[in-house]
Amino acid sequence: MPSPKPIIGITMGDPAGIGPEVIAKALKDDRAGAAGRTIVIGSAAVFQQVGGGRLPILDAVRVDRRRIRPGRISAQSGRAAARALQLGLQMTLDGRLDALVTGPVSKLGLSLAGVHDPGQTEFLARGTMTRQFAMMLAAGSLRVVLATRHLPLSRVSRALTVGRVKMAISLAHTSLVEMFGIDHPRIGVCALNPHAGEGGLFGRREKTVIEPAIGELLGRGMNIRGPLPADTLFSPAIRRRFDVIVAMYHDQGLIPIKMSGFGRAVNITLGLPIIRTSPDHGTATDIAGRGQADPESMIRAIRMAARLARRRRSV
Repeated sequence: MPSPKPIIGITMGDPAGIGPEVIAKALKDDRAGAAGRTIVIGSAAVFQQVGGGRLPILDAVRVDRRRIRPGRISAQSGRAAARALQLGLQMTLDGRLDALVTGPVSKLGLSLAGVHDPGQTEFLARGTMTRQFAMMLAAGSLRVVLATRHLPLSRVSRALTVGRVKMAISLAHTSLVEMFGIDHPRIGVCALNPHAGEGGLFGRREKTVIEPAIGELLGRGMNIRGPLPADTLFSPAIRRRFDVIVAMYHDQGLIPIKMSGFGRAVNITLGLPIIRTSPDHGTATDIAGRGQADPESMIRAIRMAARLARRRRSV
């Protein structure tokens, strides 16, 4: 007999954003329904507002709709998002869910609610006591892993260490082997500076950090090339030579992803003891409550979570 479909938990995200809307729309799409059994974690009252009253909802987050309005991020909306996320995490750790898909949250909302993690990735890492983790964005065959995440540009160079770059490359390698079934992944690594530092003329992080990190991992038999100038590495002809690209900072990796597949990309957290995916967009408060949000990335996040859960069962 075929194995039962994986159970996918979906946290509602910030109720003042488009999370509930894209979840409701996604779960009406046959592609998401065929991927697995889904449980929405959040507030039934919120989903009634977006036409999702008949969805399979764990109504476990109390929301005062008078104090939460579409497009207006607040401490109340951030608190509701954090509560749903915490419940989803606990249910996954308890084995009641095979994977977790997280709706978009506002970092401002979380901060106003007293949650000081810079994002859901860090929230989940803290909640699972995971020290080595990374973000992967996947849009079709283009996969990008970030060495640093939500940092001001002024802090990126100082934050890059040999250990941090090694961790990103190692997690990229392991994830492609274990999660995607690619036995010998080809890894391209971005330089930090223009023209890969031009021999030190435009910066020395390539020489002092990135090259030593790559050198140590080459000794372990990994297939790595770099550091390569990002403008060259992300060109269509060259990026096809790699199964994954490791970028040094947030926009260096996410701009190419969103240029090539905005609304089609999926965020996957590497290194956690659970499977977690999310759509590639934020709360989009400018269109919240208008019925205009596109559910495509949420559909893909659900399908990716189910795919990874099925693979984990099979290995």
